[in-house]
Amino acid sequence: MNLLDQLSGGAASEDRARCSRKGCRADAAWQLLWNNPRIHTPERRKIWLACGEHRAWLEEYLQVRSLWKETLPMGTATESDTR
Repeated sequence: MNLLDQLSGGAASEDRARCSRKGCRADAAWQLLWNNPRIHTPERRKIWLACGEHRAWLEEYLQVRSLWKETLPMGTATESDTR
């Protein structure tokens, strides 16, 4: 691996889905689908990934801001996956 790959996290070092919580390196078990109605069309879904430990924290963060839509287990196809 070269220096640029090490500094950027390199594709080779990040081959698994990881939790989106800052600083967490755990494997993701959940997909949190969300949408910001001020900037996204109603059908658009953004996805954050969550491990079991941070699922509730990330859901609450999105819910308080009225952004959360639904939570699905990893491996569940979403509409945005088919576009």
